[in-house]
Amino acid sequence: MYKIDQAATAAVVVLVVVVIAVVVVVVVVVLVVAVVVVVVIVAVVVVVVVVVVEVVVVVAVVIVKVVIIIVAALVVL
Repeated sequence: MYKIDQAATAAVVVLVVVVIAVVVVVVVVVLVVAVVVVVVIVAVVVVVVVVVVEVVVVVAVVIVKVVIIIVAALVVL
């Protein structure tokens, strides 16, 4: 009887340890996935900001060139 109780207790302890290990692994995987998702979102935002800034700079340069051409034409006239 005592050996059966001891075996049952050992089985329960092993089961609890396995369940805790699985929970820890799942939590770690979820955290890693969350970090990867955040990093990807930040990277996408940075790329979008860089592209928008480049477009704004190009448009500004074109506008400045057009203004310079108009002013030069007015000065010549």
